[in-house]
Amino acid sequence: MLAFSLLGSAAITLGWLWFFVRRDRHPEPAWLLARTFAWGAFAWLVAAAFESSLGRILNDNGTLSLLLVALLTAIIEECSKFLAASTVVTEQDFDEPMDGLIYAVTAALGFALIENLTYVMGFGPKVAAWHALLTTLAHALFSAPQGYALGGLHWRRRRGRWWVIQGLLLSIVLHFVFNGLLTGGAHWTVLLALAVTVALMVVLAGRYYLQFEATARQHQAESIEISS
Repeated sequence: MLAFSLLGSAAITLGWLWFFVRRDRHPEPAWLLARTFAWGAFAWLVAAAFESSLGRILNDNGTLSLLLVALLTAIIEECSKFLAASTVVTEQDFDEPMDGLIYAVTAALGFALIENLTYVMGFGPKVAAWHALLTTLAHALFSAPQGYALGGLHWRRRRGRWWVIQGLLLSIVLHFVFNGLLTGGAHWTVLLALAVTVALMVVLAGRYYLQFEATARQHQAESIEISS
């Protein structure tokens, strides 16, 4: 049962990775995707080390303490994933806006894989199954704004660091809202709010993708005109 849960968690993560990567019109090198995925996995270890110190706050189960932990967790995890995704921005293959989304999602799924495997080992297969189904896609969607910001640097370089910071902040806000709702228990209103939040993140990520796809088509048309 334990082995099945471990394989299931890995399959869910790799399935989402395949889903996102295959939508790239100009596929990225497998070695660079693998390296970014590995950096995302390492980012979980870094985040876990920082988050271990938050246990002291959890001694107080008040609402403010729980929300503070939710906020700090969002900041630590999104910053860790962002640093993992940022390892590709100086690579020659990071050459179009869509790459920001692809590598941010790849790093996020590497992060999610180690988190899911840890849940299997620590909380058992039943808890881990729900965790993997719920949070694997969520982690990818949390990272969409920072991926959009990294990719957008290809045509918005005048905005510089502030453009990237806005994307990172939006990722943190989405993660915090998600975490905050999870602290509300399993009441149907909380589950409904979670579903609405995930749906909004899907719409947001979809808009990012469509905008980058339109930009890719435009650049391709311009390249054809220049070459002809």
